[in-house]
Amino acid sequence: MSKIKYALIGFGGIAENRIAKEGFACDRARFQPLPNAELIGATDVNPARRAVAEASGLKWYDSADAVFADPEIRAVFIATNNLTHARIAKAALNAGKHCIVEKPVATTVEDATELAALARSKQLSLTVDHMMTENAFNIKAKALVADGTLGAVNDSCFHMEFCYGADPAEAATWRCSSWEELGGPIGDVASHAMYMIEFIFGSKIKSLACVYYPKTMIIKVEDGAYLKYTLENGLTGSVKVGFNEPRGGLGGTLSNLGYEIYGSDAVLRGYATLFQLSGHPDEPVKIRLELDRFKSQEDIRPEKIQNIYQSVITKHAASIINHAPLAGCDAVHNLKLIAAAHESARCGGKIIEVK
Repeated sequence: MSKIKYALIGFGGIAENRIAKEGFACDRARFQPLPNAELIGATDVNPARRAVAEASGLKWYDSADAVFADPEIRAVFIATNNLTHARIAKAALNAGKHCIVEKPVATTVEDATELAALARSKQLSLTVDHMMTENAFNIKAKALVADGTLGAVNDSCFHMEFCYGADPAEAATWRCSSWEELGGPIGDVASHAMYMIEFIFGSKIKSLACVYYPKTMIIKVEDGAYLKYTLENGLTGSVKVGFNEPRGGLGGTLSNLGYEIYGSDAVLRGYATLFQLSGHPDEPVKIRLELDRFKSQEDIRPEKIQNIYQSVITKHAASIINHAPLAGCDAVHNLKLIAAAHESARCGGKIIEVK
């Protein structure tokens, strides 16, 4: 089987360490090559990233246009700042390239909808990097909820809180300095929490209400947010996200990124389940899933660990090989949720229906 050849557009830290080294298995000491996908090149607006890319065995392209002009490249993984996602993805699709895009796929619902329509019209595969649904612990959590292990579930809290932007250099980055980038806590991490809620409970968010945290940081965007959601199946719960929570340090921060799902018979607690980790033994903290039956607790382990980035990439490549292009619908819906959260917060916590 011929492998789909990809190029990375944007080669910052996450692109290098997560997408290239893990997702595309450029770190051959840790990972085996993917069966159906191969990363052969990269580009970035910062030319200093060239040496890093070439050290990973990648061909360097001087621009995204140079990537699009290469007939050997069939697909691109776009990992630039949020505000450029739609423009680059549109150019890629118009050049006949299949696309994986870091979330959010765009910064407006209109642009996201246009991208999905363009991909459909050209029969190209478009998806967004909602990689946490591929985490084996989260897949196990979904199964435990579905099979009734927790009893009747009536509440949950998903939370991604950490410290980012307290340093002036961090505050000046695009995530913290521009509302238009959608890079604050809502766009950056509530987006993850919301698609994970829908994944675990098997139901879409139909309405939400949101308020911003009190303003204590020097960043221009929101410091954090508290969100209440209602699913189409009637289940309600909450989301907490923030850039203003130190949580002790790296270990406390990573282990706190997770959820609690409350049932009549048990509570399911995820530790480090909402992050970039997959559960490999050499990762900085151990992912844990705890089933609390109130008088006893049980550590839940999935049978097999899979790298979350590799899973996203191999599914996208398979959609190309099998002529079953992904439509980007989840990407559009997730952006609608982000937009609704900001609209609610700016209207004093008004409940917003999501269609």
